[in-house]
Amino acid sequence: MIVYDLQCASGHRFEGWFASPDDFASQKSRGLVSCPTCGVQRIDRVPSVTRFNSGVPQPAQAEQRPNELAGKDPMAIAQILYSRMIDEMLQKSEDVGRAFPEEARKIYYKEVPSRSIRGQASSEEHADLVEEGIPVLRLPIPPPDLLS
Repeated sequence: MIVYDLQCASGHRFEGWFASPDDFASQKSRGLVSCPTCGVQRIDRVPSVTRFNSGVPQPAQAEQRPNELAGKDPMAIAQILYSRMIDEMLQKSEDVGRAFPEEARKIYYKEVPSRSIRGQASSEEHADLVEEGIPVLRLPIPPPDLLS
């Protein structure tokens, strides 16, 4: 599994997960890769952050643990990695609920200290935030009562 940082022609950045570089090229040529924010299909790879400290053991430590992803099909790997990403995001962000649009604006306009937040916004509120240039991302996350 390979993760690429991507950007659409409208300037929205997002990640794409692919089985291989050839898989990315194939999906892009068939019009299967589109921006999750605006739907544009003109997508380019952009430079990635070289290292992200996610708490995953470094290679020397990782050798001591069996690779739980070894031998799994790409869809199972994607599900495991997505689940890990959501778990980490839930642990490292503040849930502001329905106040999300208001809090996102306060953070963007530096009215309050910067912090990672999550919450709910209607489609119209999300579109308004994007139009203002406020970087937001929609993720399908189950409600808290379904996570336990």
